[in-house]
Amino acid sequence: MKARVFSGVQPSGNLHIGNYLGALKNWVIIQHDYESIYCIVDMHAVTVYQQPEELRSKILETAALFLASGIDPKHSAVMVQSSVPAHAELAWLLTCVTPMGWLSRMTQFKAKAEKQETVGDGLFQYPVLMAADILLYQAAIVPVGDDQAQHLELTRDVAQRFNSLYGDTFVVPETKLPTVGARVMGLDDPLKKMSKSEPGAGHAVALLDPPGVIRKKILRATTDSQPAVDYSALGPGVENLLNIFQAFSGWADGQMQSHFSGMRYGDLKKQVAEMVISHLEPFQKRYHEIVSEPGYLDGVLRDGAARVSPIANSTVELVKRRMGLYVPS
Repeated sequence: MKARVFSGVQPSGNLHIGNYLGALKNWVIIQHDYESIYCIVDMHAVTVYQQPEELRSKILETAALFLASGIDPKHSAVMVQSSVPAHAELAWLLTCVTPMGWLSRMTQFKAKAEKQETVGDGLFQYPVLMAADILLYQAAIVPVGDDQAQHLELTRDVAQRFNSLYGDTFVVPETKLPTVGARVMGLDDPLKKMSKSEPGAGHAVALLDPPGVIRKKILRATTDSQPAVDYSALGPGVENLLNIFQAFSGWADGQMQSHFSGMRYGDLKKQVAEMVISHLEPFQKRYHEIVSEPGYLDGVLRDGAARVSPIANSTVELVKRRMGLYVPS
């Protein structure tokens, strides 16, 4: 029996090449090695205010980008978090066994709270909902990036605490992750990971950016004061551009060095831009075919929720029984 893998993406902001190279591309690669569940985590998105119509649109856009990347809905369940009420139900039950001190140590909460005038309780409880997402499906494998490692460790702690209080109930997910994709940094600030939430127009290449916009963003990317690529002293901006090219091209390190050593930055940027465009054009074509087919996306998401709901409901029923809550016989 294959182990179960679960991962998700928030439908806020624009998915970019960092999301693709760091997550989606790898989900596609591993999907047939596991029983795969890929989730659009819309309830996480509303921990900060979202314009309702825009959020609805982004949920469908995110689902279409999952499929355009190569996730196969016949094999992998693609679903929306809020379509399965058991996510919220289990989150409450786990909140009752999660010490506040554990949540207070979450660095992402501190970072996000500093940017808000008022902080909703949902932002504080976000890691418990993430734990519920994973534990609901008894997922053994959770392919997330380094920025989510602390939340995954909390999920393990919550599972172990619940198991110690109420008996063996949850699979404790592994901390050793499948191959993590390229870590893509911001084009405008190569010391920061590329992010959907950064406001700068030149920060990220969105997966749906047209070719002209992609060229403009990459040609304006931050480099350094050197005139050309020097592998003995790569600045972070130049290294980021090379990493992007290598992640899309699949070139070996030796091929990269022989091709780019001594290349002037203007030529490097042009080649990176054309490599990105050549890979995103067929991706975007698939995306537009998916969204133009009436009812297709709704059908995929309905089917995904229907496939995972029995697993989710079974877990919640088991948790209720273990905690002594009423479960009709």
